[in-house]
Amino acid sequence: MSYLLESLENEYLKEDVPELRIGDIVKVYNRIVEGKNERVQVYQGTIIGMKGTGPAKAITVRKIGAHGIGVERIFRIHAPRVEKIEIVRHSKVRRAKLYFLRDRVGKKARLKQLRR
Repeated sequence: MSYLLESLENEYLKEDVPELRIGDIVKVYNRIVEGKNERVQVYQGTIIGMKGTGPAKAITVRKIGAHGIGVERIFRIHAPRVEKIEIVRHSKVRRAKLYFLRDRVGKKARLKQLRR
């Protein structure tokens, strides 16, 4: 039975997903439908959490919006609305979830860049 589920799940997995890690700064290209119009909206922020496996894999992306207000969105990586995910830079982190960034503002919220 699990073989059948795996084969169905593999049909919906995207092939062009980069290797994402916690602390990466990413651009998520999300398709948005407004009435009859359809456009692509770019959402850039830091990955503060990941959950799920397979087609249900999701990332939580946090960005600082207008007037210093933090905005978080959860994106399903393999969802048809997500066109592509682009990694801007990698950061050095020592946690699995970066929820402590919610309490920080300005320069304190920056993460060290990971040099490779």
